[in-house]
Amino acid sequence: RELNRLPIDGEIVIGEGERDEAPMLFIGEKVGNKQGPKVHIAVDPLEGTTLCAKDMPGSIAVMAMAGAGHLLYAPDVYMDKIAIGPGYPAGIVDLDASAADNINALARAKGVKPHEINTLIMDRPRHEKLIAEVRKTGASIRLITDGDVAGVIFCTEPEKTGIDLYLGIGGAPEGVLAAAALRCVGGQMQGRLILDTEEKRQRAATMGVKDPNKKYDMAEMASGDVIVCATGVTDGGMLSGVRFGPEVIETETIVYRSITGTVRRIYGEHREFAKFNLD
Repeated sequence: RELNRLPIDGEIVIGEGERDEAPMLFIGEKVGNKQGPKVHIAVDPLEGTTLCAKDMPGSIAVMAMAGAGHLLYAPDVYMDKIAIGPGYPAGIVDLDASAADNINALARAKGVKPHEINTLIMDRPRHEKLIAEVRKTGASIRLITDGDVAGVIFCTEPEKTGIDLYLGIGGAPEGVLAAAALRCVGGQMQGRLILDTEEKRQRAATMGVKDPNKKYDMAEMASGDVIVCATGVTDGGMLSGVRFGPEVIETETIVYRSITGTVRRIYGEHREFAKFNLD
């Protein structure tokens, strides 16, 4: 509803699923009042569904917007990822290097010992070997149960979140959203789609993926003028969650824009409850 009020000619390219699987914000859905530029939109209206249901930290609502064709049209598959925040030389980490090599390279660039590097990895059985390798370096590990986008976005403000390096496998659509945010602040990220079945390879091909083994850099996942916004749903390391008071609903939102490198924090107090769909 709110998107349709914007002066854009928009299309959802990453959303809640295919047209027949989602009632709204489905892939291919047109949004905006058609009175502005053509834009593509990636959205996850509730990242960390389980976190939200259990009132655990880290659930957010997140959206990225860019010119048409400037967001990777990622299939709903897994993606292997590596990400760091701003302030490092280009190419300091690489998806094809070992975790130990990446941690050592990052430590040298930061001027610290490997055991002073803080990593973030999703707590999944598929990451057992990765976690063991990271532990051998002495680097610290923060494990998260959900919140793939938020996990990468943590790298945008390491001084606030304590996270230097994101490693591991998560969702490809979430990877695009995270890459958009990192690009706005000058971070670095690489990703590779995991297309381990013929059905996934065919589905990716229909979405324009020509090389199933391609290693995407950040600019290939999100390019041009990109705007990203994220609002805390539950309390987290970067954003406070929604607060429901008797007269005021409080929210905290962070907004990034790549063309200017601007980061804004918006603390909202909302009083006209009747104008919100709170059912």
